[in-house]
Amino acid sequence: MPKGRPNTMNNYGVLLHELGLDEPLVTPLRERFLQPLMALLYPDCGGGWLDSHRAFVVKYAPGQDRELGCHYDNAELTLNVALGKAFTGGALYFGDLFQAPSTLAKPLEVEHVVAQGILHRGGQLHGARPLGAGERWNLVVWLRASAVRNHLCPMCCRKPDLVDDEGFGDGFTREEPPTVDVCALT
Repeated sequence: MPKGRPNTMNNYGVLLHELGLDEPLVTPLRERFLQPLMALLYPDCGGGWLDSHRAFVVKYAPGQDRELGCHYDNAELTLNVALGKAFTGGALYFGDLFQAPSTLAKPLEVEHVVAQGILHRGGQLHGARPLGAGERWNLVVWLRASAVRNHLCPMCCRKPDLVDDEGFGDGFTREEPPTVDVCALT
């Protein structure tokens, strides 16, 4: 069975598309629940035009990945849900947007609670403090909007040169997606 790394920073976890869970689980979650919610909460950064994703589960444990350094995601928006198990420490911290960084003198810290999720902009600088004890598993869904990223790559802040790929690739498309009528969602 193929085994890709969840991302370039985590060593332990699994990509949900490798388990065949994109179409039956993650795509309906994005289309039916996350896109309407994000259209209301984040209309200015592609919330209404989410048309692809990258979903993975990461594991934090002693002797493995225990923390995650400050970074930003390859996504317009991110959902991060603590799935379990029992753990201490490992608070998430948030700073400014990477496009307009300032010194992370006092980042906002948020304790991750099992069965609760955190929504944030993909370009927001963030990380995870060291895990104290136990194991923490997180579901992370990078939500992508080709209507945004086709004009400005979120990683390099330049207009992308598009290359054909299968599946969602990195969320770029050659066609513009239809717009969403936010008023129809309420």
